[in-house]
Amino acid sequence: MSLGDLTAALSEWPADLREDIYADWQVWARDDQLAPAAGPGGTDDSWRTWLFLGGRGAGKTRAGAEWIRAQATGRSLSETGTVRIALIGETIRDVRNTMIDGPSGLMAVHPQAERPQFDGARGRLVWPNGAIAQLFSAERPAGLRGPQFHAAWCDELIKWRHAEETWDMLQFGLRLGAAPRAVVTTTPKPRPLLKRLVEDAATVVTRAKTVDNRAHLAASFISEMERRYAGTALGRQELDGDIIAETSGALWRRDWIEDARVGSAPPLGRVVVAVDPPVTAHVNSDACGIVVAGRGPDQRGYVVADRTLKGRAPSDWAAAVVAAFHDFEADAIVAEVNQGGDLVEQVIRQSDATVPIRKVRATRGKWVRAEPVAALYAQGRVAHVGLFNRLEDQMLQFGTSGGIDSRSPDRLDALVWALTDLMLTPAARPSLRKV
Repeated sequence: MSLGDLTAALSEWPADLREDIYADWQVWARDDQLAPAAGPGGTDDSWRTWLFLGGRGAGKTRAGAEWIRAQATGRSLSETGTVRIALIGETIRDVRNTMIDGPSGLMAVHPQAERPQFDGARGRLVWPNGAIAQLFSAERPAGLRGPQFHAAWCDELIKWRHAEETWDMLQFGLRLGAAPRAVVTTTPKPRPLLKRLVEDAATVVTRAKTVDNRAHLAASFISEMERRYAGTALGRQELDGDIIAETSGALWRRDWIEDARVGSAPPLGRVVVAVDPPVTAHVNSDACGIVVAGRGPDQRGYVVADRTLKGRAPSDWAAAVVAAFHDFEADAIVAEVNQGGDLVEQVIRQSDATVPIRKVRATRGKWVRAEPVAALYAQGRVAHVGLFNRLEDQMLQFGTSGGIDSRSPDRLDALVWALTDLMLTPAARPSLRKV
């Protein structure tokens, strides 16, 4: 029976029975949203941390809230006495807005008779049975010194400013009951603490993708996210819940790109379309890298488009290069001619004989050519106007081998040619446009 069919069938039931069914998380949860009963050892204390790694909208918050509800109402604790819980988020506001008052937070998952009351003066939730959950911010790790707990819920750990210290302070306080435990719900990023938790023998890891929760998400959201981000590193991280590590020794760092990203470019003084043509033209050949970039009045480079094409005939990519030239009112086309020589220029001129073409030839390896451009990013002198996921994937995976998964970094090559021409030429060329 589907979720919709079950909901429809329950509409015929008496109100009190419907409330009981709606409140039974075992009925509605996916298997991956249910906490492990025991770890590999099979004993009650065989795991200490349940790490739920999930994509955006995968149901992480609901799983965390329901687990805390079970601890607070005594469904998972055999000992008697007041149950004490820690709720930890990036900030107190995040704890309130997401973990407590959010649509899948603690207030939403409890039936009315079990619902806790918020004590704002003391920063805590209090259940009708006496269970207490204290609110903590990862911005103040010292707040966890002193209190002790049976259970804890840590949300979006990868966003915590003082993640290591906050986590350590929690471990010292997680000491009440027969098996004190924590659930961590987070979208993954390659953070040292997260990597250690995954590898810890006392951790049980659950993974969920955004699409796993499609029954509770707008169909248009799913289709749009897949259209934009499927197959990209950002998509694997934010939708599939994978930890995407940057290549060891890579020239670029993610924070260089993210910190300089802008929504729009200023008026650009000079714009170029750089093209890195493939050697062959068939479905398995390298793509034709086509990147558009300009130089702003602040002397920064702005990457404004990635129009890379794959598996197309020379006439197709040449037409795309010319179209980009006109669309962005570029001043020149910068074309690498190592592989095709004068044929590259001839193919482009078959689409438009009037476009200015500057031919460049690689005399050094890819890594050596790319190093000065990566330095521009490190200095904050290049900004991406919007997201270029596949291009940025190549940048973050580009290591000393000069390739990516044994393939040529076509988009990256075009980027390097564009920014080299704009920012690193020995003599400044006069602008052909008025700003």
